[in-house]
Amino acid sequence: MEKIILTGDRPTGRLHVGHYVGSLRRRVQLQNSGEFDKIFIMVADAQALTDNFENPEKVRQNIIEVALDYLSCGLDPAKSTLFIQSQIPELTELTFFYSNLVTVSRLQRNPTVKTEIKMRNFETSIPVGFFTYPISQAADITAFKATCVPVGEDQLPMIEQTREIVRKFNSIYGEVLVEPDVLLPDNQACMRLPGIDGKQKMSKSLGNCIYLSDTEADVRTKVMSMYTDPTHIQITDPGHVEGNCVFTYLDAFSNNGHFEEYLPDYHNLDELKEHYTRGGLGDVKIKKFLNNVLQEELAPIRARRAEFEKDIPMVYDILKRGSEVAREHAAATMAEVKSAMKINYFDDAELIRMQSEKYHKVED
Repeated sequence: MEKIILTGDRPTGRLHVGHYVGSLRRRVQLQNSGEFDKIFIMVADAQALTDNFENPEKVRQNIIEVALDYLSCGLDPAKSTLFIQSQIPELTELTFFYSNLVTVSRLQRNPTVKTEIKMRNFETSIPVGFFTYPISQAADITAFKATCVPVGEDQLPMIEQTREIVRKFNSIYGEVLVEPDVLLPDNQACMRLPGIDGKQKMSKSLGNCIYLSDTEADVRTKVMSMYTDPTHIQITDPGHVEGNCVFTYLDAFSNNGHFEEYLPDYHNLDELKEHYTRGGLGDVKIKKFLNNVLQEELAPIRARRAEFEKDIPMVYDILKRGSEVAREHAAATMAEVKSAMKINYFDDAELIRMQSEKYHKVED
């Protein structure tokens, strides 16, 4: 069996460092590892419209932002297929057929859906498209027969729902669909990077993000304003690293080489944490160190983005060609699904022959 990856992002804004450590950085590593036969990276515009249906222009404008972030991070269209979800009508077909395999009560029990509904204040009036997006996500994954889906920890219930749909479909119609495995971030701090204000989730709507496309000055300003430890008032005060955004970001981004380059007084992050915990280390010093670490990570991304921004028609062409390739693969799966469900009427020569014989016998 081929090893295939499917992953993607909603185009509701520019991507931030939470996306980067949670998935983008890993995607590039997987792409360049040579371990996978196919890699599909989706701009999930149809999913974005489920809760932005009144503002399609927002989604439309952010297609290019997400594509630029993908390319600037190192996703290579020669190695990965970058495509737009809405341009693959087979995904909508699969979603419709899968909806027969899932109950309303099962969707209501999905923890991710419950959290998202609450966050968007949809409790009293939930758009059906948004409520059923786990089914749509299952269609996205299975259309390409993905064997591996890189996700954050919060998406595990969604993948489990996909597995349930696959098992239900295969038990009824035969072994057609592939049950995917999950690939979580290998760094615990990357599971869910908090916002710079200390909120649990980095969110575009909360304005607490560091974007991949932020200027050097923007990054510095945001880092220096980061939430740390409110009890660490004086430098001499003992500090807490748990719940301290600066240390969470250092967990996700720093390595021993950064200490050698920017903070040679310490050999590694453990030494820095120990000093902060016992007192005698100010927040400004660790923020300046984090800024240096982030600038080193983001500088080549900014540089690549600036080059891609010079030829936007080329970026759209990459997405167009990727969508054409993706549709070929989804159409092949769709043909198998229709055959298994016995709704491939015009392609089934045996069906036509049998029906013809049946009515000829009646005439005789």
